[in-house]
Amino acid sequence: MTARVPVLAAVACIAVVAVSGCGDSAASDSGDGLSVAASTGAWASVARAIGGESVHVSAVIDDPVADPHSYESTAEDVLTFTRADLAVVNGGGYDSFAEGLADQAPDVPVIDAFALSGHEAPEHEEAEHEEAEHEEAGHEHDHAHEHGGVNEHVWYDLHVVEQVADELVERLSKLAPEQAAEFEANGKKFADGLAKLRAELAAVKKQAGGAEVVSTEPVAFYLLEAAGLRDVTPKAFSNAIEGDSDVPVAAQAEVRRRVESGTVAAVVNNPQTETAVTRELVSVAERAGTPVVEIGEMPPDGESDYLRWVEAEVAKLKAAVAKS
Repeated sequence: MTARVPVLAAVACIAVVAVSGCGDSAASDSGDGLSVAASTGAWASVARAIGGESVHVSAVIDDPVADPHSYESTAEDVLTFTRADLAVVNGGGYDSFAEGLADQAPDVPVIDAFALSGHEAPEHEEAEHEEAEHEEAGHEHDHAHEHGGVNEHVWYDLHVVEQVADELVERLSKLAPEQAAEFEANGKKFADGLAKLRAELAAVKKQAGGAEVVSTEPVAFYLLEAAGLRDVTPKAFSNAIEGDSDVPVAAQAEVRRRVESGTVAAVVNNPQTETAVTRELVSVAERAGTPVVEIGEMPPDGESDYLRWVEAEVAKLKAAVAKS
């Protein structure tokens, strides 16, 4: 699901727009002030926290049920990037469409969250091949071990989010020195909010005591890790869901057994990768009385505040642990 999505269609569309006269103006459509383009609503919510009322932030994808892995850019998306003063992308192969957009806007500086994280880029095909070899040899190891340090969903890694926020403060302050004090104050307030989230996750970790969970897809890996929750999902299951391929029958049976046995504290479900298999797993959890925690890839409709969004996700984890 991390394959690069070509933007040739978008380039062709932008050419049509230019010929029709709609692309004559190079000025930002946001009017006065700075403009930031973000690949997804997750990073747009961080940019809004730092920019405040002084910065116009646009997200290429803000639909909470859209799939960034398969998104194809439009002419409007190209304009969003080319007219921006700064862009924020996730990187790590998650939003490959944004790489193409950045190529079309070479003069726009880009903050790449995954690059800032220092993690090595995930290579899913190689990981799946190695997994198959391990399974044939009869070896098993944690799903968390496979993704530890190379999971691209870094908007749930609070350390990386803080790095991006700091970078936003620095870049925006250079672009608009007269507003530097405002950006720095916003950054301080955001950092305080992240510290509160870390404290809440630490409290869940203390309460959880290493409780086990099953995940339909590894989007919440960093939150689960910070909350002290152990993801025991078979790799064959999560790799198949993330890769949009058939889930092995044995992996489905193993997940079902764990949920029905009552040994897991929750089923963590990513609604953006819903399939017949994940819907069935949610139904199994509901019948077994196991909490289902919905954790998606972007803020829900009507929510543009990163801290409120993630705080709500942590609260759901805390409630699930309390029931276990």
